[in-house]
Amino acid sequence: MTAEERLNKVVLKLQPSAAYMIDLQWFAAEDEGRTFEPTDITIRRAREEGRVAKSQELIGALVLLFPALMIFFLAPFMVKTCVEMLRFFLSRSTELDPAEDAAIVGVFFHYFVRLTAPVLAAAVAAALLSNLIQVGFLFTTKPLVPDFTRILPRFGQYFKRTLFSIDGIFNFVKNIFKMGIIGGVAFFIIYSNWERLARLQTVELWNAVSLVASLAARMMIISALLLLLLSIPDYLFQRYRYRQNLKMSRQVFMEELKSYEGDPEVQAQIMRRYRAMLSNTMIRNVHNADVVITNPTHFAVALEYHAERMDYPMISAKGEDGEALLIRRIARDNGVPVVEEPPLARALYAGAEVGDTIPNRYISLVAKVYLMVQGINEKRRRADNAGTNREEMNNG
Repeated sequence: MTAEERLNKVVLKLQPSAAYMIDLQWFAAEDEGRTFEPTDITIRRAREEGRVAKSQELIGALVLLFPALMIFFLAPFMVKTCVEMLRFFLSRSTELDPAEDAAIVGVFFHYFVRLTAPVLAAAVAAALLSNLIQVGFLFTTKPLVPDFTRILPRFGQYFKRTLFSIDGIFNFVKNIFKMGIIGGVAFFIIYSNWERLARLQTVELWNAVSLVASLAARMMIISALLLLLLSIPDYLFQRYRYRQNLKMSRQVFMEELKSYEGDPEVQAQIMRRYRAMLSNTMIRNVHNADVVITNPTHFAVALEYHAERMDYPMISAKGEDGEALLIRRIARDNGVPVVEEPPLARALYAGAEVGDTIPNRYISLVAKVYLMVQGINEKRRRADNAGTNREEMNNG
């Protein structure tokens, strides 16, 4: 047997049987072809429909933690209220008739609200806070609209989604951890107080109730804190799956761009990017310009000329108002001559775009400007030479 035959035999032996293999496509994050990341429009539309990334474990942990803390801190008040309620009803048990005296109902609800209102308020606050932390303020009625396409159950898709998917496996492992956390906390608390629990029959009723209540409160608070830690990876996983589920195919992506290209927010975002790109290009072009012709305040046009590849000077940058101010500032910072010719500046601004050569009818006017630039540059060179000579004489 050759080495290749032995290798093939080993590979066949180690390869799992087809009966035990699971198609990895069942665990795919998205359908085949959905490779485009969701756009801002897709995310905004999903949010309007109530589809957001949030962890139910975070909501459950806070809803358990806040009421448990409320019960723990208000335990003396709640016990006092219970004793007061029992004393009231027992002392009047032979005087009041529940069937005839309606005041009993009012008294009952009075004590009921005093006992339950703080706990219910803590639960509602926890639910609101957990949702605000994850998705911010969101109110929509679209999830309440009936969807008749879901009346007929699709068992194949249901079992594929709940059992043979990344979400199903993650939820299964997460539930195992939750059961382990709650069971482990209960075991350690009961085990550490086993001797005290075994002697409950020998102590007074109040001491026994206090011990059981304190152990239950500790169990709830510790479990809630541990579940709160578990909600962190769950939230990260939900955000990841949310982005994966919103991915689009190329066809859907292109259709969305076509249908929403007139969206005001999209247009505003495009304009912001365009202005940023234009500003960066403008800085580079003005730095290389020969002259900047101004209005002097409302318009500014930068000209650039290279004899080897241009017949006439080219407009390398132009701007109005704020952009004109930026062009003048860049020109002065980089030593580019600035010439005030209001009629010519307005004409060039309106008559040509960036990258175009100047129109033929303005050639003579632009030639005069370039003569002025030569004079300005000559004065600068003389001034620089004079300054250099004075420095040499001083050094000498």
